[in-house]
Amino acid sequence: MKLKLDENLGRRCAALLREAGHDVTTVHDQQMCSRSDADLLDACRSESRGLVTLDLDYSNPIRFVPSRTAGIAVLRLPPRPGPADLSDAVCTLASGLAERSIEGKLWIVQRGRLREYQEENEDAG
Repeated sequence: MKLKLDENLGRRCAALLREAGHDVTTVHDQQMCSRSDADLLDACRSESRGLVTLDLDYSNPIRFVPSRTAGIAVLRLPPRPGPADLSDAVCTLASGLAERSIEGKLWIVQRGRLREYQEENEDAG
């Protein structure tokens, strides 16, 4: 899977995902820091990369429609996280990516738990 890590995630997260076999680039490596949320998501779309972030703004499926993306993974950490909490969330994400595709979906990822937002089917009802 092709992924882009937001500026709030460091090299260790990128390394963990690369070790799991993913093609990972970072906002920092591409000199895209301080871009707006919409600009960053547009860049991910143009590169066909899923976005991995700690930014809770991306968990709003009305503002950022998952089906129009290569996927969005929002990592949720405990109130006072340590490095192990972040690594555990990234490992949970990597495990989820090994089992299924994130393309067009919003995932909320916590240590040992992955929740997938389901868009309402417009054909239903």
